Amino acid sequence: MTEEYLAIIPLIERLHRHFLNVVKLELECSDIRDTNNVQAIMLFNLGDAEMTVGELTLRGCYLGSNVSYNLKKLVEGGYIHHARSEADRRSVLVRLTTKGELVRDMLRPMLKVWLDDNLPPLVERLVRNEIERVARGRP
Repeated sequence: MTEEYLAIIPLIERLHRHFLNVVKLELECSDIRDTNNVQAIMLFNLGDAEMTVGELTLRGCYLGSNVSYNLKKLVEGGYIHHARSEADRRSVLVRLTTKGELVRDMLRPMLKVWLDDNLPPLVERLVRNEIERVARGRP
């Protein structure tokens, strides 16, 4: 069982890096130069919600990125509004601005196409491997 899990880790990392490249290309094609692919994914993950920075961090997988730095850049670029929570002054709440909503909405169709193209083959391969493992009688 451990071998299967270890084999999946590089696949997930490759898939995530491929996704980051697709987002980067989408930003370039849309002539959006003041934000990067990780920041765009953060905008997408924020969606319509207002949440703390910690909640946003838990929502996404920001490999090799500094969430605080990226949020600072998004605030400076006018993509995100941030303010101290009235309930807990230690927490900072973030939400999209109109500019951030435009990037999020631009990513939606691209994300659907990417998932439709990439997720089924990955799931099919994982299911096939699991069936073969069970057929061999391995736990």
